[in-house]
Amino acid sequence: MANKLFGTDGVRGVANTFPMTAEFAFRLGQVLSDLICTGSKRVAIAKDTRVSSYMLESALIAGFTSMGVDVVKMRVVPTPLITSQIQELDVDMGVMITASHNPYSDNGIKLIDRYGDKFSDEWSSRVEELLISDRKFIPSKDAIGKVYKDKTSVPTYMENVLAIAPTPDALSGLRLVVDCANGAFSKIIPQIFKSLGAGIITLANTPDGYNINKDCGSQHTENLSQIVVQSHAHLGIAVDGDGDRIIVVDNLGHRIDGDQIIAFLATYLNKHGKLKNNAVVATVWSNLGLEKYLHNLGIDFYRTPVGERYVIEKMRATGACLGGEESGHMVLSDYTRTGDALIAGLVVCLGLLEDGRKAADIFPVFNKCPCLITNIRFENADEVSKVFEADEVKAVIEAAQEQIAPQGSIIVRKSGTEPVIKVRVEGEIESFVQSLSQKIVSTIEAQRG
Repeated sequence: MANKLFGTDGVRGVANTFPMTAEFAFRLGQVLSDLICTGSKRVAIAKDTRVSSYMLESALIAGFTSMGVDVVKMRVVPTPLITSQIQELDVDMGVMITASHNPYSDNGIKLIDRYGDKFSDEWSSRVEELLISDRKFIPSKDAIGKVYKDKTSVPTYMENVLAIAPTPDALSGLRLVVDCANGAFSKIIPQIFKSLGAGIITLANTPDGYNINKDCGSQHTENLSQIVVQSHAHLGIAVDGDGDRIIVVDNLGHRIDGDQIIAFLATYLNKHGKLKNNAVVATVWSNLGLEKYLHNLGIDFYRTPVGERYVIEKMRATGACLGGEESGHMVLSDYTRTGDALIAGLVVCLGLLEDGRKAADIFPVFNKCPCLITNIRFENADEVSKVFEADEVKAVIEAAQEQIAPQGSIIVRKSGTEPVIKVRVEGEIESFVQSLSQKIVSTIEAQRG
């Protein structure tokens, strides 16, 4: 069954609008209790700083405890913290309440298995089938769960991150500007970089429930760039609301995307003999220039469908320890199970200091091939599906793919997190890329209702 609620990264929507309602969260808690929480009968729940996260947390807790499942309440922590610490909590699964890089008005629910991995497509489908079924749950007066506060995961996570650095003052001499997106990393990131000796300026670390990702974070780096230049910092780092995405800004304020970060990390790890199986994993969305750069270094390069989960699956299949997405998800599996902006940022800083050059002299690591990405926004998911399946749209995409092969690629996909069709055209000749992109985008626009 094709999932209608669960996308590539859980379920997401506008807060207090289906499916991001208290009623939905309560039923989801009951469904997960019946389907998943049958071992220790315990679940861990974490959240980001959105005002609606508290509502959804309360509803989920009610759903789980009504079915006799105990809840370990982790409070506000980043996604990579719950994925890395979940095995220590003796739970059947975890739930992360977040809409990642989206504005405060949105929210979402990510489902995490007891090993720290996001639910597979198969398990997401099983959850969704039970959610939309007529199945009624009858709680028992003799089986009511309790709520416990987690007190160990944050200090343990921070100790593990600090242990990555070769010395306690490994970042001494580094001037750094950090944008916490008013999100889940607002307290942790400044503490870590300060503890390692960096001189830091911290931005967007005063969450109020409404300012998460607002003109800050990985999606809005303009202010970060300005402060980096004004303060003569070596580097700027921006994360998103739940801390699994990183964007870097060099000393001249230039934004460095995920592909360039992957290239830098691969070079650094390869130099130190730490690039396991001589392999790197990225998605079909990564620039062709990254693939060429890594091949020139003799590094094997693998592509997956878009989605961090698919990157991680391929990393495990190939034995790679580095994978990521152009959007900024970086997975360094020797240190973490999923994308972790703090860990990726720390390793970038270590590499920068070791190199000795200014960031603007290092980045870009490789020259990109011409690529145009257009996001076409719609009113809702139904309109997206209707346009995406239109014969005219399919025909223009097929024709364009035949024209650009084998020197380039065309990807047209529905976003897994918002009502958007993404059009990506990449090739070696810029004018040709622009022409094909315009044809596809204009055809899609013409199909609007």
